[in-house]
Amino acid sequence: MATVSNTSRALPLAVVILAAGEGKRMKSARPKVLQPLAGRPLLAHVIDTARALEPAAIHIVYGHGGEQVREAFASDTPAGKGTPPLSWALQAQRLGTGHAVTQAMPGIPDDQRVLVLYGDVPLIQRSTLQALLALAGPKQVALLTMMLDDPSGYGRVMRDARGRVLRIVEEKDAAKRDLRVRECNTGVLAAPAKLLRKWLRGLKNKNAQGEYYLTDVIAAAVKEGIAVNPLVAPTVTEVLGVNDKVQLAELEGVYRARIARELLLAGVTIADPARIDVRGTVSHGSDVFLDANVLLEGNVKLGNRVRIGPNCVVRNSEIGDDTVVFPNCVIDSAIIGQSCNIGPFARFRPSSRLADEVHIGNFVEVKNSQLGAGSKANHLTYVGDAQVGSRVNLGAGTIVANYDGANKHLTRIEDDVHTGSNSVLVAPIVVGAGATIAAGSTVMREVPPGKLTIARARQTTIEDWQRPVKTKK
Repeated sequence: MATVSNTSRALPLAVVILAAGEGKRMKSARPKVLQPLAGRPLLAHVIDTARALEPAAIHIVYGHGGEQVREAFASDTPAGKGTPPLSWALQAQRLGTGHAVTQAMPGIPDDQRVLVLYGDVPLIQRSTLQALLALAGPKQVALLTMMLDDPSGYGRVMRDARGRVLRIVEEKDAAKRDLRVRECNTGVLAAPAKLLRKWLRGLKNKNAQGEYYLTDVIAAAVKEGIAVNPLVAPTVTEVLGVNDKVQLAELEGVYRARIARELLLAGVTIADPARIDVRGTVSHGSDVFLDANVLLEGNVKLGNRVRIGPNCVVRNSEIGDDTVVFPNCVIDSAIIGQSCNIGPFARFRPSSRLADEVHIGNFVEVKNSQLGAGSKANHLTYVGDAQVGSRVNLGAGTIVANYDGANKHLTRIEDDVHTGSNSVLVAPIVVGAGATIAAGSTVMREVPPGKLTIARARQTTIEDWQRPVKTKK
C-alpha cells in the first residue's frame, strides 16, 4: 500500500458532502439528509465528522428540498477558531454523483485535496477518514472500499492480478464475472483537486443510468498512471448509507450500540445496553449507573456515583455526585446538586437549579426555580419562578401560582419555611424565614418570618342541606 510524504499531508483539505438525494423510499416530505439519527439530521453527523478533520473548507452539494436543508443549518456556526463555515453548492439537475461533485469544484483551489463524503452515510469514523487521507497525495488517489458477503446493489472494485485497483463497475453495467467480486465501492474517495477537476470534465454518461459517475474518475486516474490506493473500511456498518426507514432504524441500533460500548468501556454501568439512547454528548464521573430505557439528550454531565432509574429522560442537564434519580423522571436544562433524591415521576423544566441534598418527590414539577440546600418538595407540588431557601419543606399539594394569565411573577421563600398540605402561594410574594403556612391556605400577601399564617375560610356545616337525588325513571 502506498504512502504519501509529509508535504502532501500538509496540503489543505476540502470536504465535499453530497446531500442532494431525494430519498423517495423514505416516503417523507422531509429530505433524506434531514431524517433523524439519534435525534439529529443525518447530515449533521457527517458535518461533525468532517469538521473533526480540521479541513480548510466544507462544501455541501444540495438539491431536492434544498431550501429545507439550508434552513435546517442556517444557525450552524463553527465551534472553534479556524473551523470553516459551510459552503453551499446547488445541483439543480440530478445527473449523477460526478455531476454533483462538479458543482462544488469552482470553490476549491487546485492546491487542495478533496475528500468526498455523503450526507446519508452518517456513521463513518474520523479514524477511518484519517487513514484514508494518509493515502492521498498530489499524485495519488485514495479509495475507501468494503467487503460484503452479499454485494448486491453496489459497484464492484475491480483489481488486477497484483491487487492494484483498475476501475469501479456499477452493478447495472457489470458483466456476470464482475458480479462475483465481493469488494464494493463506498463512494468515499480523496483526490488532488487539480487532477479531480480534469477527470470530472472528462466524464461521459454512456451507461445504464445515463448519469455521470464519480466512480469513473478511478479508471481515468489509472489510465494516467496515477496510483489508486485502496483502504478497506474496518467495519461495514460505518460506511452504510440510508435509503429507507428500515435502514434508518438499523443504523440507529448500530449507533446506540456504539455509544453504549463507549460508555461501558469508560466505566459506566448500564443495566441493558440495548435499551439506552444517547442523543448528544455525555461526560461522567466514576461508578455511574444507568437503568433500562434511559434517554440522554444534548449535553449531559453526570457526577460520581450518580444513579438514574428506568424510563428517565435527561436533557442538557448536570447532575451532581451521589444523586439518585428514581424512575420515570424528566430533567430538562437543569442543574442538580450533590446527594439529591429525585422522583419518581418528577419533572424539571428549563432553568431549574437545586443545591445539595434536595429532595424532589412524586409528581413534583419545578420550573425556572432554585431550591436551597436540604429543601424538600416530596409530593404533588408545583414550584414555578421561585427562589426557595435552605431547609424549606413544601407540603403535599403546595402550588406556587406564578402566572396571572399574561405575565410570570417571582416568589421568594426564605430559609426554614414550612408549608402545609394544599397551600397556594400567589405570586408575587415573599415568605419570611422560619414561617409556617397552615394546610389549605391561599396566601396573597407577604408572610412574616417565624409566624404561623392561616389563610382559609372558616369551616361551616349546613345542617339542613341535602345532596340532590336523581329522579328514578
